[in-house]
Amino acid sequence: MPKAKRVTITDIARLAGVSPGAVSFALNGRPGVSDQTRQRILDIAAEHQWLPSSAARALVGSRAGVIGFAVNRSAGTLGTEAFFTDLIAGVQSALAEYRIAMQMVLVSSIEEEVAIYRHWRSANQVDGVIVIDPRDDDPRLAALQEMALPAVVIGSHESEAGHPAAIWLDDRHVAHSLFDYMVALGHRSIAFVAGPAEFQHTRMRTEVLEGLGARGIAGEVIATDFSPNAAATAMRRLLSRPQRPSAVVFDNDVMAIAGLRVAQEMRVAVPDELSIASFDDSVVAGLVRPSITCITRDTFGLGAAAAEFLREQIESAEVLPDRVGALPQLTVRESTAAPH
Repeated sequence: MPKAKRVTITDIARLAGVSPGAVSFALNGRPGVSDQTRQRILDIAAEHQWLPSSAARALVGSRAGVIGFAVNRSAGTLGTEAFFTDLIAGVQSALAEYRIAMQMVLVSSIEEEVAIYRHWRSANQVDGVIVIDPRDDDPRLAALQEMALPAVVIGSHESEAGHPAAIWLDDRHVAHSLFDYMVALGHRSIAFVAGPAEFQHTRMRTEVLEGLGARGIAGEVIATDFSPNAAATAMRRLLSRPQRPSAVVFDNDVMAIAGLRVAQEMRVAVPDELSIASFDDSVVAGLVRPSITCITRDTFGLGAAAAEFLREQIESAEVLPDRVGALPQLTVRESTAAPH
């Protein structure tokens, strides 16, 4: 079977009805074409999966000097999570030494995220990307390998063969440290107000909680979109039942604070009548009253390590071995106690 012909800049110019020079300007993010023409050219390039040849890239010279970060979160949610603030600060601190910039965009779906990667790759706008929130059978990872776009995944376990390298944290170990502590306090009914069910870290934390059933622990998982409104709604539902859980664990600090506010609104004493904890920590989680028991991680350091790993990956001719991030620790505060 004959090999498919590679789409060239000349082919794209013919399809777009413009000159090859205009296509070059559009694909390399240079001025000289209108926004409408640029978008038409980029759409045609993406449709035909155009990639710059290594010879053409060598003629261009230096790299873009930019790494990409596509985040599948709403702007409102992103602005409230300390995790992202610390992660982005860590990434930028590591890149600053090498005068590398970061381009961050918000996307609303996996499909849009993959399309962004293809656009960045075809236009040579980034040298590599950081990927978060991996899923099982994640289509982004195979797509990145197919594009030959350097990437580092911040995940919950080692990468699979044929996928980008990962810097990972053992989320099962982390989940055990928090749920086992709740059990050791004497809690026998634990609710987990989680993020989206398709995320690997959500699945792993859920599996750990479900595994406690063998020890007589009743566990319940409520998936949300990470927003404080969703967390508050889940908390009101849990506390309105005749049989309430004695402990509620939230996926992040903002959700936990929203849950604490609902408990106070419904006059449920924390921790005397209900224990609350979070899988993410922040300054605010330690300042509210009662302060919230959390998993504390060096998110700034994780971002810096991911950026350094990606920089090395961009320089390497092959996929580098995975790296393990610093293990988070349980920080016990006022919001947890033995049930009465």
